[in-house]
Amino acid sequence: MDGWLEREGWTKRDGQTGNKAGTGRFGSWAEKRQWGNQREGEQTVAGEVGGKGDGRAGSCPHRPAPVALVCPPGTLGGPWSAWMPQTIMAFEGTCVAIPCRFDYPDELRPSAVHGIWYFNSPYPRNYPPVVYKSRTGIVHESFQGRTRLLGDLQARNCTLQLSRLSPELAGKYFFRGDLGGYNQYTYSEHSNLEIVDKPTIVPPAAVVVGTEAELRCVVPDNCPTMKPVVSWLNHEVLEDQTVFGQLEEESSTWSQVSLLKFQPLRENDRHELGCQVTYPNTTFLFEAFATLDVKYVPRILQVNSSVEITEGSHVVLVCVADSNPMALLAWFKEEAVLREEPSTNLTLELDNVTHAHDGIYTCVAENVYGRVNRSLALTVMYAPRKPSVNTSVVAMEGESVTILCTTESNPEPIITIFREKQIVATVVYESELLLEIPAVTHEDDGEYWCVAENQYGQRGSAFNLTVEFAPIILLESKCTAARDTVQCVCAVLANPEPVISFELPTRNVTVNETDQEFVYSQKTGYTVTSILTLRGELDSQLFVVCSARNLYGTKNQQLQFHHSNNLMWAKVGPVGAVVAFVILIAAVCYVSQTRKKKNVNVNSSFVQLEHPPVAYSGEYRPPGALDKSEYERRPASDKCLLNKPEGSLDLNVDYANIDFTKLATKDSYTLTEELAEYAEIRVK
Repeated sequence: MDGWLEREGWTKRDGQTGNKAGTGRFGSWAEKRQWGNQREGEQTVAGEVGGKGDGRAGSCPHRPAPVALVCPPGTLGGPWSAWMPQTIMAFEGTCVAIPCRFDYPDELRPSAVHGIWYFNSPYPRNYPPVVYKSRTGIVHESFQGRTRLLGDLQARNCTLQLSRLSPELAGKYFFRGDLGGYNQYTYSEHSNLEIVDKPTIVPPAAVVVGTEAELRCVVPDNCPTMKPVVSWLNHEVLEDQTVFGQLEEESSTWSQVSLLKFQPLRENDRHELGCQVTYPNTTFLFEAFATLDVKYVPRILQVNSSVEITEGSHVVLVCVADSNPMALLAWFKEEAVLREEPSTNLTLELDNVTHAHDGIYTCVAENVYGRVNRSLALTVMYAPRKPSVNTSVVAMEGESVTILCTTESNPEPIITIFREKQIVATVVYESELLLEIPAVTHEDDGEYWCVAENQYGQRGSAFNLTVEFAPIILLESKCTAARDTVQCVCAVLANPEPVISFELPTRNVTVNETDQEFVYSQKTGYTVTSILTLRGELDSQLFVVCSARNLYGTKNQQLQFHHSNNLMWAKVGPVGAVVAFVILIAAVCYVSQTRKKKNVNVNSSFVQLEHPPVAYSGEYRPPGALDKSEYERRPASDKCLLNKPEGSLDLNVDYANIDFTKLATKDSYTLTEELAEYAEIRVK
């Protein structure tokens, strides 16, 4: 046993894999074989009871490659759980060590831990043969003098060694933990022992002329006290043959593997090779044989390289092969067969190629001995297809808006979203562009373009983003007083179109565009302009409130008053003001002299307004459309006066004559002074 623990490993051998060479394989059985600590790939044997463990020492470790385990890496099968290989192999007459580790609930603190190994049954009531029993040492007669516990039960290690193996010992081995009293538990999973009488030769999938072949001879090496020696038989005739040896671990069991590599020839077909296993100082001899089946596969001599072409081109693909017997040649695109026939060369012609022809093309040559293939990539370059946008969007102000623009092209395009020739978003060499506006505003409303381009062309698609929002009263809204007329302009930006009304709180009067005698409206885009005209002497306490409402809210704003004289001084500037002042004095003197001569009394029966209430609008609301509760707050006769001197008569409009023929359409609202041709109002 001690000598086995100090065994050294194998490196390259010449024909024999049992001769020691190179550095040490491991330091000791407990350290390198790690039966006392769980190794990579150990099986988890979960008990009949329980949940999951706590992940402490004894849980399944991380493995670099998947192996057959009962528990996944890093987990426990439950409070009662064990780990051992599902299957372990050994030669007849040799020995085997079954690695084993177990666990039990933390709350159990036994003073001593005992264990029992059963054969072929986990249930004590079935009276299975006892393989090993730590408490009494009494075992079944078949196992007397053949079993030994290598592990330390106090350290939760239950590794068992069986010696002088015979065929009747092949079967299932179960471990039972005995912690005293009722704390006894037989773990439901087991390790299956297989007794073999020859090594395993693993041939390659195919032995092909011109391709290096590798044969593997696998020998179980799970006996701590016996070291196998592996050699090959009848391998001297092989071309460029070399032999390598290595130790492999799989599913917590160990194997000596001898690798025979060579270059097969056609003459090697049906040649028999053998693998022999011996044990020093014994008469044990185990052999296995395999017959080579050498394949003569076709060889492809010529095929097109990968090509890039533009859409509409003509392409010829050529495949030339050498084989014996003649191969069946075929052209594939992905999984579809385009053309095939027995031949030494095969061409495939593609006319007027489109992006649908883009893909991987494969030439396959096959005969009774094998199959080879060569592939090429046919890349079709084309301009972007018309971008697809997820339809035009209508959103309420403040909502989140997501717009997806997609296209197809080769190479991948540059996609850009424009608004009024300004770049909103762009991506480079991608087939889609996602535009996200977290909180849309009315300024985001408008027409957008999604444009995709590459070196082969450009395509674009338009879409609209419509934003609905509450009314916004623009800065242009104000009242202008001139002589005995007051004009109030209320410009409102809103979507949907708002209802605009003017409120005169001091007169308790509300009017809107339905009162066409006083209010005129026009709409340009989302801007609605309403103009209120008031006639009469200006009331110093008068103030006007513009009110606009739609589905999303109401906006009220008191309109500021501006006098036309003040505006004139602001426009002409300081120098112009002096000149205007001189002209004004001269005009006053001239009028004064004229009045004295003619002694004319001003008759109020005809009034020519400087700023007639004229506005262009294609949408007039009929009278009565205004809410009756707002419109009938005062009699109609009270609506036309700013300030009536006591004892004066009410003014009733006889007619209004307005000429629209010379008006020009404006981009937004237009002040009345700029639109009026003339207005004639007669009163009586």
